[in-house]
This record gives sequence, structure tokens and C-alpha cells, in this order.
Amino acid sequence: MILDRFKLEDRVAIVTGAGKGIGRAIALAFAEAGADVVCAARTEADIERTAADVRARGRRAAAIRCDVMETAELEALVAGARDAMGRIDVLVNNAGGTPPRPALATSERFFEHALRFNVTSAFLLTRLAVPHMLETAGQGSVVNISSRAGGMVQTGFVAYGTAKAALSFMTRNLAADLAPRVRVNAISVGGVATAALESVLTNDALRAQMEAGTPMRRIGEPEDIAACALYLASPAAGWVTGKVFEVDGGAEHPAFEIPVPEL
Repeated sequence: MILDRFKLEDRVAIVTGAGKGIGRAIALAFAEAGADVVCAARTEADIERTAADVRARGRRAAAIRCDVMETAELEALVAGARDAMGRIDVLVNNAGGTPPRPALATSERFFEHALRFNVTSAFLLTRLAVPHMLETAGQGSVVNISSRAGGMVQTGFVAYGTAKAALSFMTRNLAADLAPRVRVNAISVGGVATAALESVLTNDALRAQMEAGTPMRRIGEPEDIAACALYLASPAAGWVTGKVFEVDGGAEHPAFEIPVPEL
């Protein structure tokens, strides 16, 4: 049956940023597809709640507090996942994000923080997890959560857009290095109803503008991204690597512009 190829029966996935939003939706989708899930994020209460919901779906779960900005905590996450579950099959690098800021107000520290949070952390965690995938499962899949901000010019996003563009290109490079045993893909996410979009969701005028600027005429839901992540993590995508999937309601241009000061 073709649907069997979308199952993750008895596989183990690490999901960063699993406490809420897209990461939480991915963790629960994986559990429904049969995976055991290691839920990682900075806020312990959030990942404990996600882990409890994974268990409610009949799968094992571990909640491991992790700040992806800290290399030692990334190392502890991988070691903890293997100790708790015995194997690693899938890694989802979801943690990330940087608020908009005008270019001339973007400091060196802010810019480098964006790169570390969105790109370097994903590289380091992948480098740490892949040897365990090969040793315990013989193969694996990495899914990076990127953004359409990395492919569309938009005011105010010089740090975030640059970082996500780097993450998308890093995905392609890693896929070449790690094929054929480990597949590496990314999802370029459009406007999704998460806390990061709260200022739009709570402003009727901005929300209407964003919906009108999206060909599908709605803001995305975390489950829209989770469905793509499940495909990329599962055997259904067994012949897919080095690709960046755009899940964005059909957007080809920013739905609205962040105002920046004129020079």
C-alpha cells in the first residue's frame, strides 16, 4: 500500500523547537505516523506538554531541555536521545527565528546571532546526530525548517533572510556530502499562524492584507508544514534529497512590507 510508505513505525525522531508552533505540530504528526519522539526546546513545561501528547498517541517520548545556541547542550541532546531511545532515525532542525530590523539598525552581534541561531546550530546538530543515525539505524533523514524570507527580497529582513538563505543552501551541500545513506531536505515556510506572526494575526487589517497577498487566500497552519515534514522524513521521500520544498500558499512575493526608515 502506498500509504505504508508514509509511516515512521518504530523510528526515532529528534525535533528541536518542539514546545509549540511548527515544531510541536511536527512532533505530533510523527507520533501519529508511528515514531517515537525526542522533544527539545528551551522551555521545559512546553516540551513536557508535547511529550505527554506524543505518549497519548501511543508512542514513546522524551523531553530534553536544549538551547540550540549552546554546543554542549546540542551534544547532550544527541547523547540523551540515544540513551533514551536506543537509536536515531530522523532529525528536524526547527528551532530558529529572528525578528525584523532595518539594515542600518542591525548590529554585528544581531547579525551573527541570526546566523548562529538559524544556520550554525542546525549544522552542528546534524554533524552530531548523523554518526549515531549510521551506527544505530544504518541510514537517516534530516529536515531543516527554512523560510521563504530566504528567497524573497523583503525590507527589514537582512539578518533573518540571509540566515535562512544560508540554511537552504547548506541543506543542498549537506545532501551531497551525506548521500546516499542520509537524506537532507528543507522546507521553505511561508506565513504560518504561530507566535512569530502574532502581530499580524491580532491585527485585522494586516491579516486581511496577508491573506489577500497569498494565492491560497489564507495564512498557513502548523499542520501544513508538519505534513510536508512527514513526507520528507518518511520512506515516501526515499528518492528525495538536497531539495527545498516551498510550502507557502503559493506566494511569490511578500504579502506585506515591513516599514523601514528612509535614508
